[in-house]
Parts: sequence; C-alpha cells; structure tokens
Amino acid sequence: MGQRGSQVLAYKRDGLFSVFDLGSQWSIHEGHFHPGGLFASVGQMGVGFGISPNSSNSCAQDDTNPLYTNLCMKYVPSAEAATIEEGVVKNKTKKKKKAGFQLRIRVQNPSLRRLISGAIAGTVSNTCVAPLETIRTHLMVGSSGHSVTEVFNDIMKNDGWKGLFRGNLVNVIRVAPSKAIELFAFDTVNKNLSPGPGEEPKIPIPASLVAGACAGVSATLCTYPLELLKTRLTIQRGVYDGLLDAFIKILKEKGPAEFYRGLTPSLIGVIPYSAANYFAYDTLRKAYRKIFKQEKIGNIQTLLIGSAAGAISSSATFPLEVARKQMQVGALSGRQVYKNVIHALVSILEREGIQGLYKGLGPSCIKLVPNAGISFMCYEACKRILVDKDDEN
Repeated sequence: MGQRGSQVLAYKRDGLFSVFDLGSQWSIHEGHFHPGGLFASVGQMGVGFGISPNSSNSCAQDDTNPLYTNLCMKYVPSAEAATIEEGVVKNKTKKKKKAGFQLRIRVQNPSLRRLISGAIAGTVSNTCVAPLETIRTHLMVGSSGHSVTEVFNDIMKNDGWKGLFRGNLVNVIRVAPSKAIELFAFDTVNKNLSPGPGEEPKIPIPASLVAGACAGVSATLCTYPLELLKTRLTIQRGVYDGLLDAFIKILKEKGPAEFYRGLTPSLIGVIPYSAANYFAYDTLRKAYRKIFKQEKIGNIQTLLIGSAAGAISSSATFPLEVARKQMQVGALSGRQVYKNVIHALVSILEREGIQGLYKGLGPSCIKLVPNAGISFMCYEACKRILVDKDDEN
C-alpha cells in the first residue's frame, strides 16, 4: 500500500481499489474516504464524485468534496435541471406547432358546428354565383332569351347589374338554412352508417349515397317554400315588392298548397342529384387520399373535388331540374300547367325535343360546378375554424 509508481490499479479482497503512481495512496473504507478519492466500492459507487448512495442531492450537501461537487454540478444534471430542460423543449415544440396565424372559434356542440359551417358555406357559395343562377333560371323557363348572351343583354337592358342579383337575398335566406340542414344531415347519417376500421359494411350500398339522399330530402322539405318564392321573384318582375309581399299575395290568391307546387318533381330531382353529388364527393376524397397518401386535403383540392362532384351530379339529373322549374312557374304568362313530373317531361320532350330537357345545361354547370366546389371548400374550412379545443384539427 505504501509503494509508488509500480502499480496503477490493484484490487483487494475486501472489495476496495488502491490507486498508485499518483503521488499518494487513495482508498475508500466503510464509507470514509480521503479527499480526492476517485473510485468507490460496488456498494458506494459514485461517492467519489460527490454522490452518496443515501441521498439524491449529495452534490449540494457534501462540503468535503468541493472540487468533485463542482464537477457533479457541471456534468451530472439534477432532477430540477432535467425538468426545466424538458419544459423548455416542450415549449419550443409547442411554439413550432402553433407557428403562423390560425383562427379558432370554440363551439363545443358538434351539431351546432356543422349547422353554422353549412350556413356559411351556402351563403358564400350562392352569393358568388348569383348572376349565373339568374341567367340559368331565365334560360330554363325561356322568359328572356334562348342563349346566355341574349338573357344577359336583356337583364342588363332592363334592370342593369342589380338584375343579375335579383332574388339573391331571398336565395341566401333560403340557402343558408337549406345548406346547413343538408350538410349536417349528410355528415350525421354518413358517420353513423360508415363502418369503422376492420368492420363489415352496415348496409349493402355505399353509406355516402344514402346519406346524400337523406341530406337532399331533409333540406328540400324544410326550405321548399322559400325556393318557390325566390323563383317567382326572379321571373315575375315588378309583380312583388319583396319576399313578404310575395308570400302574402301567393297565400291570398292560391292558398298554402301553392307554396309546395312542384314539390314532387323537386324531391324526385333532389334525391338522385344530392345522392350522386355527395357520393361523388366522398369517393373522390377517398381516391385522393389513397393516391397521394395524404390524410389532410387542402382548400384548393377540396374546391376541385367538389366542383367535379357537382359536374357529375348536375349532368345526370338536369332534365328533372328543368321539369321542376317549369312546374314551379305554373300558368304564368299562359304557360302549360303540368299534372306531374312525368307529364312535364313528356310534354317538354314532344314540344322541344331532347334538347328541351337540357336547355340551360351549359350555364347551369357553370353555376352549379363552382357552387358545389365553393360550398364544400367553405364547409370544410369552417369546420376547421369552429373547434371544440384550440388544438383540434
């Protein structure tokens, strides 16, 4: 034990180490150690660095080892230091996650979120395409010309720019609740009918097809009178002073049943259109996720997908839309009164041929295609804004 320079490290039978050739002999025995002790027994490992086996904070309590206590404080982080460092990392991660401006409005009720999102989507989309809707309606009933140019020139000559937005306020009043009910019904039914991961389909046909049909029927039944009032205000210029005046005059002259004139062809037209529209939208979204392997779909992609869905559904069901519009107009200006949708379709086919059933398809698609795209885009955007929690996607 007293020799110097011959042995660097020796192991003793009592479990101790001796270190030589460093100018003096160091050893640890029964918890006592000389200042500068570097190694410890198995039972006291770490004591030489200022850490005792019986204390979690020996660095601060051991005054006999100032040098190694400083080393401990420098190289061995305490529990408090680790906690602080972990908190800093979390804060940095949280800040990175919330980078950029994000509008969030808390609405706890999920049904209310869907209704509000649908109402906003319907208002924005229909206001954007109001001029195209006016031209489309005139083309369907043939009141101002037989082409987009003729109808546009006639409206500008008689009413100016305001004529292109005639009936838009009524349309917004109708569309806001209609779209809210429609999108709410679709989301609710589709969610309940769609199978979960690994589950068998609950129904033999696609859930989005049934959900779309239910959405169209629900919205039509609730808002059809407003649709009829909007059509009358658009076509019968100067007859009514506004929505309330039209409602009172129609009620006095024709009775309550007049507000549901053309309801049957409307339902017959809405069911296939709405079913095809939402089924195409849901199918295209799933295809996009599968092809590009992205769960989130951006606004531009949603706009394009919704527009494509609108083009498919409107082209497939347009003849029923023509019959519905002409039945709503009724005997206006000496027009023929149709008994039912079949009578309307046959009469139009006999009088004008197959092209009569697709009169106004061009401007209709010009209106319906962007309308569907804008509507779906606004709806999805609003659902991201109206959240239950700030961190909800």
